[in-house]
Amino acid sequence: MNDAIPTPDRNDENFWTTVMTLVEPAWCEPTKDDSFAMDDRVLEAVRVLAEGISTRALAYRAADKPFDTALMATPDVQLAMLRSLYEAKLSVDRLAESAATVAGRSGANYAQLGAAWGGIKRQSARLKWPHAVVKKAAGESVPLQYAGGAAVIHHDPDADAWWFTATAADQQEKESEAVHASSAEAIAGATEFLLSHALPARHTQA
Repeated sequence: MNDAIPTPDRNDENFWTTVMTLVEPAWCEPTKDDSFAMDDRVLEAVRVLAEGISTRALAYRAADKPFDTALMATPDVQLAMLRSLYEAKLSVDRLAESAATVAGRSGANYAQLGAAWGGIKRQSARLKWPHAVVKKAAGESVPLQYAGGAAVIHHDPDADAWWFTATAADQQEKESEAVHASSAEAIAGATEFLLSHALPARHTQA
């Protein structure tokens, strides 16, 4: 299957046209090992936040004492873990909305979005991300939010090409030339810019 998927280099003049063509299937099902590895990564991130917001951990830091790993078993620290897991859920929801929006406005439909989100029905995907797939008329601007920034995709009727304006999370701005052959190409360019200027993850020191 992979032999049939084109793999152009970034300097290929047809790079965006090629890579913005949706590949089916878009993913392989994760294995149990993949899922367990994900659990480990999520646990690591959540534990950092839990140690940052735990009042017990704060007390140990104020006393200039190390926070022994055994203290993770205390009920109040586990409550801090639970609060941190809730924050992780909110992060997942935000990131899922971004991914669904980029995929939907680049050509994916609600059936495909629902399949990616654990196999929910097309109608449920539409309710979950009502603005992800937009039926747009030629020349209509397309708003996009990704990686903490925002962009607007425009059509230049004189050049019959697409371009974008974007403000990233770090407040860097970019206005592209009207050189994109489709809105999907312009969305890809805007997404790349927003991702390259996303704010770094903040880590709390224990």
